[in-house]
Amino acid sequence: MSKPRVLMYATAACPFCQSAERLLVAKGAQIEKIRVDLQPELRAEMAKKAGGRRTVPQIWIGERHVGGCDDLHALERQGELDPLLEGTK
Repeated sequence: MSKPRVLMYATAACPFCQSAERLLVAKGAQIEKIRVDLQPELRAEMAKKAGGRRTVPQIWIGERHVGGCDDLHALERQGELDPLLEGTK
């Protein structure tokens, strides 16, 4: 089974984006990043997909909207991140 796609809407200067990216990279995830600071028109697309959330990062693993940095770290603490990244959950 192939690993699910990881999509992250982010900005360059956001410390939460950097923290989320560090965790995902440490887990071996390949991240497709969309920089809303470089393409501001994509923030509206992100907010629509994220149920109105306009803060970055907004992260999807496969089809599942994980949420932001705190949500990602919560999944890690609960032991739920690895199965998501492996495509087994």
